[in-house]
Amino acid sequence: MLVRLGIYMNSTTDAWQEIKKKASMENAWFIPEFTELAVKNISEEFLIKNKLENWVAQYNVPEKNLLPKNIGLIMAGNIPLVGFHDFLCIFVSGNRQLIKPSSKDNVLIRHLAEQLIAYDPEVKNYISFAEMLKGCDAYIATGSNNSARYFEYYFGKFPHLIRRNRTSAAILNGNESKMDLEKLADDVYLYFGLGCRNVTKIFVPEDYDFVPLIDAFKKYNHLIENHKYKNNYDYQLAILIINKKFYMTDGSVILTENSSAFSPIGVLHFEQYKNLKNVISSLSSNNEIQCVVGNNQVPFGRAQQPSLADYADGVDTMKFLSNL
Repeated sequence: MLVRLGIYMNSTTDAWQEIKKKASMENAWFIPEFTELAVKNISEEFLIKNKLENWVAQYNVPEKNLLPKNIGLIMAGNIPLVGFHDFLCIFVSGNRQLIKPSSKDNVLIRHLAEQLIAYDPEVKNYISFAEMLKGCDAYIATGSNNSARYFEYYFGKFPHLIRRNRTSAAILNGNESKMDLEKLADDVYLYFGLGCRNVTKIFVPEDYDFVPLIDAFKKYNHLIENHKYKNNYDYQLAILIINKKFYMTDGSVILTENSSAFSPIGVLHFEQYKNLKNVISSLSSNNEIQCVVGNNQVPFGRAQQPSLADYADGVDTMKFLSNL
């Protein structure tokens, strides 16, 4: 059934094309380029038969869950179908899920759930949607640091996974090829940098030559044509100019030195280092970092291509569900 869904997601079926178009119309951040990419990654990384079988084999998942739990699922909406992995985990574990999708990503997940129900009407007993999540046995909620405090208050007495703000970083050594830097551009720009796996900060050696990096980043100069992105870019540029801060830009992203791992939309922070080991150590102990891109880390260009075993916040969702 899931493999069939993956095939459907890769199809040019009129209904599916209309749904993707509707999602883009309702959320200007979901441009067709990025919606197609999210769909492609899910269908090729999550919904391939041998990958699903190898993944599920690692857990004690019964063929039929005789005592399914009711799982409340609050989804984020920063990138298209960002909550699909949680949806998939609950589904394959045989539990029921009550979903509160983000208002920013309300179209795609509902349609895919309807497809599964069309394949097997019994699925309707396991997937439902609601604005208020009450009476559940456990909760999985993703949101901002602020919303996480509310989730802790409301769901704290139940088994729960609550996810907060996260971001990603990259470590450069100055010897990267042009192809490496172009792939790094993918990690920075895809989904306008809104995902927790997007690189929002780079670490570079002292006296690093930024020219090849800026040249490589020009492959995404077309994104500045998106009005929402351009508004953010212009605003951040104005702030840096008013405050007389040093910056560099290729015309579509602003590079500025900053110690924060999180950067605003349209901005990429950088920090220079003397000791590479210290950088690696600090990032590995930073619970705000989702993944690190670079040599001997997540390969350049792969940050936005997580596998089934790449769990948000590094917490094994399937293990959590298995232990309920």
